[in-house]
Amino acid sequence: MSTQFPQPLPSHTLNCRMAFEPAALERLCQVVRIRGFRVASMAVESMGEHIDIQLTLEGTRPIAMLQSQLEKLHTVVEVALGGRSEVRSRAG
Repeated sequence: MSTQFPQPLPSHTLNCRMAFEPAALERLCQVVRIRGFRVASMAVESMGEHIDIQLTLEGTRPIAMLQSQLEKLHTVVEVALGGRSEVRSRAG
């Protein structure tokens, strides 16, 4: 009898800056879950009026689709995939 191990899911790092607001973090996690990703790790740091969040996510869906959805949240200031070179900012 052969034992098969599950294939590891693709992993992505996402950095997000959000305006500090009650329930902002919960909304971010809800969008991540609904879009089919699993949070492998999360680091949150409060920076005055903003929250900086670094997420390591696992999932097979396109990460750009999740980035686009997160950018629609009114509390999101910027979202970056991986390094800072892929930052997408929204004025506001």
